Amino acid sequence: MAFYESTFIARQDLSRADVTRLIETFSTILTENGGKVIKTEYWGLRSLAYKINKNKKGHYAFLGIEAPATAINELNRNLGLNEEVVRTLTVRVDAIEEGQSAILSNRGDRNEEFVSESEDSAPAAAN
Repeated sequence: MAFYESTFIARQDLSRADVTRLIETFSTILTENGGKVIKTEYWGLRSLAYKINKNKKGHYAFLGIEAPATAINELNRNLGLNEEVVRTLTVRVDAIEEGQSAILSNRGDRNEEFVSESEDSAPAAAN
């Protein structure tokens, strides 16, 4: 079986629980068709580069998959039919990276930098 990475963007008006349900639904579709989900990530509500179907933001989700081509075709068909999904991208890769993806790693670095900046500025404001 081949490895795939699938990323989809869900509508901005959904809750995180709804996006988690979508991930579970798509994972079930893959397992029913002989594949397995190796890794899932929720990347959060992020701004889009341009409006898509009147949405300025979207919930990004990532699936690392090991599956035959028939399972991927069924996944892509269901992603296209689901009205809550506004964009998808599925690509074949040589291997699924272990650990966090670059998106989550960079996001954590930015949060740490933001915290350290706010800590540095707080004592200066108190003096």
